[in-house]
Amino acid sequence: MKATLPSLLLSLLAVSTLPAQAAWQLDGERSRVEATVIAITPEGPSPHTHQIRDLHGDIDAEGRLRLPLRLAQADVLDRLGPLPPWLSGFTDRPLATLTTQLAPQRLDSLAVGDSRVETLTMRVEANGRHHQTPVPLRFSRLDGTTIRVTAAERLVLDGQELMANPTLRGVLLMLGYEQIGDEVPVSLDALLIDR
Repeated sequence: MKATLPSLLLSLLAVSTLPAQAAWQLDGERSRVEATVIAITPEGPSPHTHQIRDLHGDIDAEGRLRLPLRLAQADVLDRLGPLPPWLSGFTDRPLATLTTQLAPQRLDSLAVGDSRVETLTMRVEANGRHHQTPVPLRFSRLDGTTIRVTAAERLVLDGQELMANPTLRGVLLMLGYEQIGDEVPVSLDALLIDR
């Protein structure tokens, strides 16, 4: 499935919106998204994996989730090192905000050891633009208090759309990517914990 930048962000959001009640929250320490960027260089294609980690979010009683994504959550800063003081505030500012909704009773009814695929509508707001896309996610109940969320189908972001986004292009250029491949495969692994 080829996804847009907003749908990747939405996938992250979907992971965070799985909870059945306001008692569910995303386990930030064990929830992440990985993307493989293929750098196009004179020597040929060169794959590089990046993570967005520390995904945090609570689901309200109606099943709504709002998840701001910040540069500080990406491994980009690990690779770049400390930013100049005039850029330090940039890392904590939301680059995008994901929202989605899932009927809480659908998760509540999931028995231990069972899984269910739900296609959630992910909404992404970034740079004043709004986008929404359906993203199929697999919810698997590991025990009485934990649900794992993964992509139910192959997720791929459009590399050209990523480069067309001024903010993301700036981050990619800082990482040394002048040109990237048309597809950016994405994997999602997140845990929802019943508080």
